[in-house]
Amino acid sequence: MGKGHIPDVFSVNPWDEGVVGEWRGQSRSEVMIKAGACEAAFGSWRLSTHEERASRLHALAEILDGRRASLAELMALEMGKPVSQGMAEADKCALVCRYYAEHGEDFLKDAPVATEAFRSFVAHEPLGVIYGVMPWNFPFWQVFRFAAPAVAAGNGVLLKHSPNVTGCALEITGLFREAGFPEGLFGVVVVPGHRAGPISEMLIGHPAVRAVTLTGSSRAGRAVARMAGKELKKCVLELGGSDPAIILEDADLEHAAKTVAYSRLINAGQNCIASKRMIVVKSVHRRFVELLEFEMKRAVAGDPLDPATTLGPMARDDLRRAVHDQVTRSVSMGAKLVIGGVLPESRGFFYPPTVLDRVVPGMPVADEETFGPVASVLSARDETEALELAGRTTFGLGASVYTRDMSKGEAFARRIHSGACFVNTFTRSDPRLPFGGVGDSGYGRELGRQGMLEFVNQKAVWIDQGRA
Repeated sequence: MGKGHIPDVFSVNPWDEGVVGEWRGQSRSEVMIKAGACEAAFGSWRLSTHEERASRLHALAEILDGRRASLAELMALEMGKPVSQGMAEADKCALVCRYYAEHGEDFLKDAPVATEAFRSFVAHEPLGVIYGVMPWNFPFWQVFRFAAPAVAAGNGVLLKHSPNVTGCALEITGLFREAGFPEGLFGVVVVPGHRAGPISEMLIGHPAVRAVTLTGSSRAGRAVARMAGKELKKCVLELGGSDPAIILEDADLEHAAKTVAYSRLINAGQNCIASKRMIVVKSVHRRFVELLEFEMKRAVAGDPLDPATTLGPMARDDLRRAVHDQVTRSVSMGAKLVIGGVLPESRGFFYPPTVLDRVVPGMPVADEETFGPVASVLSARDETEALELAGRTTFGLGASVYTRDMSKGEAFARRIHSGACFVNTFTRSDPRLPFGGVGDSGYGRELGRQGMLEFVNQKAVWIDQGRA
């Protein structure tokens, strides 16, 4: 950082609470220069062949493979993710790059449509610069999830990442540059949190920016949607979730408890699509709670740089205290604290694995998104009530159902109102499937063919021969 520059963007290690990095936020004019550079790079990139784009994406995947350990270390330092989980995140980023390198051409093919024209079809053309506002919890994956299909379609990308993972954001820029993408095609805007709103409004109004994608809270989604709506620009929102995991009477309870606990503890529970409300049919409720308690207790909390650690600290102290507030308010309303629920006095932003039983609608842990290692268990009289309780939420991101009856599982999956439903496993994102939600969980899709087509102009082309 140059002389006289005062840092106003920081990343803090949630393990030892020390400063990892500090940066000076960019001025409005510097942000506009970034947008202009991305627009200029898009001008040539939009004319590139699929082979050129695929070559760069394959190169990017190779670099990710080679840097997985160092990228995991950076994630651990900036937001507390255990290194084993960070390496898995880097692997998934490489996977999505290869997926669109291999399938992008097919997804973007002209789609013939039978009409009375000599020839008619739908062409898929890039839109322009895509502005992405991304969160800290999966600092690489959330970015690659939208950026890989966006650049594969011929677009440019401008990223405003969460300030506490600025190091990760800048590292991603370097990866794109090293992979041979045009200078400026992937740009990063560095601004402190209090300037994020005005800067986003300015960028969304920039003529080069043709669409916006945000992963974050419902509150942030509404704010960005208002800005995009004012400018008549396409918007994709992947917002929060309060995913139900329905445990039916015939479920493999040991498998269900182990899977649900894993889903709830990965990334210290800071996962929008993790199971949060465990809705258990009454006849197996007690046994399931016993098994869930056992599995949650198996977490190994510690330094995220230690390969043995499975539960790292939460990313920030304010996030930890928000989760604790949800837990304490729910207990005061009648929820039973089975394990956890106590703020540690030791260094680091840790929150213990927590299980709450006797949860009912109306409690914070039932109605709100709990972004931490907290599992809430609700009891249902029967399958009908289990389905009804699953639907008592304003969110609709993901859901899961546990049963030995595959037909029943599929029937439940079709009836639950959500963007995804997984049977006998935890909900996750996969490059091959569309990802997104309904209700307060947002709209639009990432990943799959559907996610790629969110950021293209689906142009109708009609060709007549003219007069004979």
